[in-house]
Amino acid sequence: VQLVESGGGLVQPGGSLGLSCAASGITFSLYGMGWYRQAPGEQRELVARITRGGSTNLADSVKGRFTISRDNAKNMVYLQMNSLKPEDTGVYYCNAYFVQNEYWGQGTQVTVSS
Repeated sequence: VQLVESGGGLVQPGGSLGLSCAASGITFSLYGMGWYRQAPGEQRELVARITRGGSTNLADSVKGRFTISRDNAKNMVYLQMNSLKPEDTGVYYCNAYFVQNEYWGQGTQVTVSS
């Protein structure tokens, strides 16, 4: 199983970034997918989640700014991040979950700074 994130980088406050996660080795359409982030010295926290049926759940801190979506034909999940704030800085991890199975990507760094 591989989850490979891409799209991280350095952006100024108020800017936008789009993250992508390519999944392989799983029956993607069966899995719920999520994005988590971990800031330095902090615990990993849920940012956004999308079920296999397409229902979404976003952390209160990102509602109205972030959007999660998936493309089952391409085995991809996306996180569009707008109006970024310095507190959005961290390593963003892609997550796949199904019943007792759970997998993680290696993470991609997002830094919001002027």
